[in-house]
Amino acid sequence: MMTLVTTAPVASSTFDTSRVHSLTRPNMVSVGTIIWLASELMFFAGLFAMYFTARARATDGWPPEPTELNLPYATVFTVILVLSSVTCQFGVFAAENGNVYGLRRWFTITFVMGLVFVLAQANEYRVLVMEHGTTISSSTYGSVFYLTTGFHALHVIGGLIAFVYVLIRSTMGRFTPAQATSAIVVSYYWHFVDVVWVGLFATIYLIR
Repeated sequence: MMTLVTTAPVASSTFDTSRVHSLTRPNMVSVGTIIWLASELMFFAGLFAMYFTARARATDGWPPEPTELNLPYATVFTVILVLSSVTCQFGVFAAENGNVYGLRRWFTITFVMGLVFVLAQANEYRVLVMEHGTTISSSTYGSVFYLTTGFHALHVIGGLIAFVYVLIRSTMGRFTPAQATSAIVVSYYWHFVDVVWVGLFATIYLIR
């Protein structure tokens, strides 16, 4: 009887320690994600180089008439995307503490904010095409604008799909450290997407 009483707490302590260790030690999925994001960074660096090259060779105004960007509008959905990184990180903190309900709440909020960003950008495209006649084939500016922002939008949509995956997975069975790792990996990707957009926003909307 004494043996049973004294070993029970030890087993519990061992389980908690291994669980924490599995969340904090280097994970091959996380490492692989970081390496992949490094390659994505090179891809976007190429897009930035393309944009600056086109801008340097432009002989007319930049952007050329009749294209006109709505800076206040773009600022609003940029702030929304940046704040979504904060809510995403709150979800990661919840996952690391084993709080599955907190993870779902914060990741759902992040998903909604990311969706708002995509819809706002789609509306900006609509205005540029319908009211300004700016298409991907109308000018060099149109080409580089839609390519840079469009590829970024595709990455945001990919992030939204990843959030849906984590949310669905968190409802299936018992919450595990592996699920927390998935949340952490998704957060790496989402923060990357946000940082890239801040660079695009500064380049396209602020540097004229």
